[in-house]
Amino acid sequence: MPLYEHVFIARQDLSNAQAEGLVEHFGTVLSDNGGKVVESEYWGVKTMAYKINKNRKGHYAFLRTDAPSAAVQEMERLMRLHDDVMRVLTVKVDEHDEGPSVQMQKRDDREGRRERR
Repeated sequence: MPLYEHVFIARQDLSNAQAEGLVEHFGTVLSDNGGKVVESEYWGVKTMAYKINKNRKGHYAFLRTDAPSAAVQEMERLMRLHDDVMRVLTVKVDEHDEGPSVQMQKRDDREGRRERR
């Protein structure tokens, strides 16, 4: 099955538990349609570059999935209809990276970055 990575932004006025509940909800939608969530990460509340629906911050979540395209389309459709989800990004990848995503790594652990002057 194809491999995907999803990032979505939920409204800032949700609690952390509600935002993590959204991750679980969309994971069950995916599994009901024949896919599976390989890994999920809750990145927390982050400030956005510009306002979306009068919100300056949002709850960010990241999913790595292994699912058929029909399951991904259904999950994206439900995400776009959900009132609490503001933005969705899905990317098809050749393989999943091992370990945590770049957002969850410490700054010291990131390799290949040049020093700031």
